Amino acid sequence: MMIETAVVLEYLVPSWCEIKVAVAASVFVIVSYWFFTFQSGDGDGGDGDLSQLMGNSGDGILDDQDKMVQLKGDFQTNSPYLIKVELLAAKNLIGANLNGTSDPYAILTCGSEKRFSSMVPGSRNPMWGEEFNFSVDELPVQINVTIYDWDIIWKSAILGSVTVPVESEGQSTAVWHTLDSPSGQVCLHIKTIKLSVNSSRGINGYAGANARRRITLDKQGPTVVHQKPGPLQTIFNLLPDEVVEHSYSCALERSFLYHGRMYVSAWHICFHSNVFSKQMKVIILFEDIDEIRRSQHAFINPAITIILRMGAGGHGVPPLGSPDGRVRYKFASFWNRNHALRALQRATKNYHAMLEAEKKERAESALRAHSSSIRGSRRQAKAPKDNASKTEKLQAFIKEEVLVGIYNDVFPCTAEQFYNLLLSDDSSFTNEYRSARKDTNLIMGQWHAADEYDGQVREITLRSICNSPMCPPDTAMTEYQHSVLSSDKKKLVFETVQQAHDVPFGSYFEVHCRWCAETNDENSSVLDIKVGAHFKKWCIMQSKIRSGAINEYKKEMELTLDVARSYIKSHTAGGETNNPSPSPSPSVIQEMS
Repeated sequence: MMIETAVVLEYLVPSWCEIKVAVAASVFVIVSYWFFTFQSGDGDGGDGDLSQLMGNSGDGILDDQDKMVQLKGDFQTNSPYLIKVELLAAKNLIGANLNGTSDPYAILTCGSEKRFSSMVPGSRNPMWGEEFNFSVDELPVQINVTIYDWDIIWKSAILGSVTVPVESEGQSTAVWHTLDSPSGQVCLHIKTIKLSVNSSRGINGYAGANARRRITLDKQGPTVVHQKPGPLQTIFNLLPDEVVEHSYSCALERSFLYHGRMYVSAWHICFHSNVFSKQMKVIILFEDIDEIRRSQHAFINPAITIILRMGAGGHGVPPLGSPDGRVRYKFASFWNRNHALRALQRATKNYHAMLEAEKKERAESALRAHSSSIRGSRRQAKAPKDNASKTEKLQAFIKEEVLVGIYNDVFPCTAEQFYNLLLSDDSSFTNEYRSARKDTNLIMGQWHAADEYDGQVREITLRSICNSPMCPPDTAMTEYQHSVLSSDKKKLVFETVQQAHDVPFGSYFEVHCRWCAETNDENSSVLDIKVGAHFKKWCIMQSKIRSGAINEYKKEMELTLDVARSYIKSHTAGGETNNPSPSPSPSVIQEMS
């Protein structure tokens, strides 16, 4: 028995020689790891851990300020200058690999915008031929080009950098710039174009829905979203109103496949991977996508290739290059490649449809604001009448499809009296009503005709009291009004569009309302009121904002009607209303689903 135990221990317990070999190997691995970590860490490069990738790394992975400006959209306003930088080639770069070569890629920075070039494997003299577009507000600016060596596992090491000033518009010839390293030069061709005042960044692909992403220039109120942050917020630090619509397990093709997860929202395609503690984050804006196509990895693995437009550059991780100068990202190892491809193509189509819808909405809002803000000379107020002779097509002042009925009852005045007593330029009803609401800073325009709309329009600005707990105590508000009185003076249509400027998501929606008074006898009319919230842009809290706006307007309507009855009674002959019987109590229609 003792002999068998000794034999078992001989096989299970390592010898002293085996212990020494194991310890020596472990020490060697630990020392090698720290050696390579500190060696590349001195250069502040690359794609290492999370803080290096998304925070403090010098290889251009976005820091917090950059993400707020670049990823959340610094494309709202037009910039006077467009800078086109062609990264042509580099030569005599430092050999960072053991075989004396490098795997170089470049990061170009202009202000807060950063672009990644593709990576050229195994070369000290890479040829890129790629273009990068930057929009700037003023000159001079500086273009920084930093070249890194890509590493499969470790952080990227800096091979050299150079800063090139751009002081005026015009075009330079291709120039070789010496890097601030023992060896290496990079060839750049820079062209600066001064854009016209009316030029849009749509020229560069920077326009449309992404304008909503810049909070600092949107002049809207605080954005409050009462929901748990998702992966787009915790991983990519995107805005809280951006949600994941689709999510796929897949792998990013680089030197080998980095397995991770793809997240698709209304504005971005994001990818996150953590392999060998090397975290990579790719953020692709739909506006930068030129084409999404089927492809293959290693001939047998179905993949999806996302090709970016010329001048877009990569974001977060060096993309793959192509002969035509466009860069691309390739993703493989989907559970169902065809399903994912259709979803990405559908999301791209929806994004462009959103662009068109917002473009149309901006045009309508600008037209309404322009027409309503024109102030004519002081003239005697007169009721707006239908112009039946107009044959041209007129614009709709409000979105009728969003309206729901909230009131329908008899009102103690005719349609003509309603306009003359409550709405005309000489009427003080609006001042009394706004005083009763304790609103301030009321400025009223005059009624005037507008070519785009039937009847007359005017603009009112004020600071309005807010009763919602999600809103500040008061907000700046603009109200556009439109009124049409029929030729027989028996029907009045009064429409309003309210834009609150300081409430959460204030620039995303408008409150549309229609008051329709139709005379039914000598001293009364049937008053029908409808209201609704029209969303100019997609918003995560649409249902809550819509119900809140309608409920708030119901309260406002009740006060309006009370003040209107008192005003009409005090301004009729003898101080009495012409209505022979008291007005019945109002009936409020339940909100339609």
